[in-house]
Amino acid sequence: MKDLLQVSGTHALWPFSCSGLSYMLDAVSQQLERYMDLVAERQKLVAANIANADTPGYRTRDIDFQFEFESVAAGEKPSVVEVKNLPVKNDGNDVSIDRESRLLSENDLRFRLAAAFLKGNFAQIKSAIEGAGDKS
Repeated sequence: MKDLLQVSGTHALWPFSCSGLSYMLDAVSQQLERYMDLVAERQKLVAANIANADTPGYRTRDIDFQFEFESVAAGEKPSVVEVKNLPVKNDGNDVSIDRESRLLSENDLRFRLAAAFLKGNFAQIKSAIEGAGDKS
C-alpha cells in the first residue's frame, strides 16, 4: 500500500540522540495518527453507505484516500465526494454492497498494517534503548 509506505519513509530519521528520538516518535506518530483518522473517517462513510443501501435517491459517498492522505493538513476533515460512475438503481440509489464490503475489508487491512507498523517502531526503539543501556 503506497500510502502506508509514505508513513514508513519517516523511518529513515532514526535518531542517535534523545532529541532525535523525540522527533522521530513525533513524526511517525503524527503521520500514523493522520492515517488512522482518515481510515476511521472512511469507515464512517462506508457504514453510512451500507445503512442507506435501500434509501431511494441516496448516492454513495467516499473520500479519495490517497489524495487526502497526501494533502490534508492534520486536524482537517477530508473532502467527502459522491462516487461517480456507479450503476444507479431504479430508485436513484447507487450503493453497491459488494463495493462497500470490499472497502470495509480494505479499511481493516489498512488499520491493522498501521497498528503493526507502529508496534514495530516502538519495539525497535525499545530495543535500541535497551541495547544502548547494556553498553554502559
